[in-house]
Amino acid sequence: EMSEMSERSKQNVAHGLAWSYYVGYLKIVLPRMKKSMEEFCRANPNLLACRKTWKLHILIPLSCDVYDDLEKADSNIQYVTDLTETTLARAGTKKRVYKHSLYAIRDEENQLWYCAVEYATPLQSLYAMSQDECAAFSREERLEQAKLFYRTLEEILKGSKECADAYRLIAYEEPEEAETCFLSREIMWHLQQEHREEITMLEGNHLHTPSMALDSAELNLQISVSDLPQPLRTDGF
Repeated sequence: EMSEMSERSKQNVAHGLAWSYYVGYLKIVLPRMKKSMEEFCRANPNLLACRKTWKLHILIPLSCDVYDDLEKADSNIQYVTDLTETTLARAGTKKRVYKHSLYAIRDEENQLWYCAVEYATPLQSLYAMSQDECAAFSREERLEQAKLFYRTLEEILKGSKECADAYRLIAYEEPEEAETCFLSREIMWHLQQEHREEITMLEGNHLHTPSMALDSAELNLQISVSDLPQPLRTDGF
């Protein structure tokens, strides 16, 4: 019976982390995202010309390997500045500060693209649990939990009106052999998608174009513990 309870609690970990991340963080910061971007753009009119990129880009590495310093993760990612911070009273803390960092991403043609980007912090908890004997998480279980976290968060955000169009989830599986600029290429692919979406919108093309971003069903099909790591898209970028 204790073993069954332990298994059930493991299944609930990612679900609980996704809801906690949404209620305790994203639901607070995402509705303010556009305003922060607008303030930055007024001071720096040429850097963020594409409004489709005026959102928080949330990195979800399925390995749960999270860098505290993005510049150390990839030399093509450079810190620029912090966006306007939000200060709120939360759970007894009088002035809790929420802020996001803006980065410049260098593409293969040496051009700079700007965006607000950060990791989904609950993945650090999943990684720490897999290193802790008390949690008894295997590497395979951690991968399954990361996939479940992504699918749950995706569904929560899809149903959230206040967070609509203020985020982009970037889920990916890192290659087995380290690639120097893998992360910047992954982010660049999404930024270019957003630019294409904006051009399509400006041209008045209202025909539905299927998104290249993974939905949870595709994620489930494409990622399996027994498979060798494969890119999460098939566009050959």
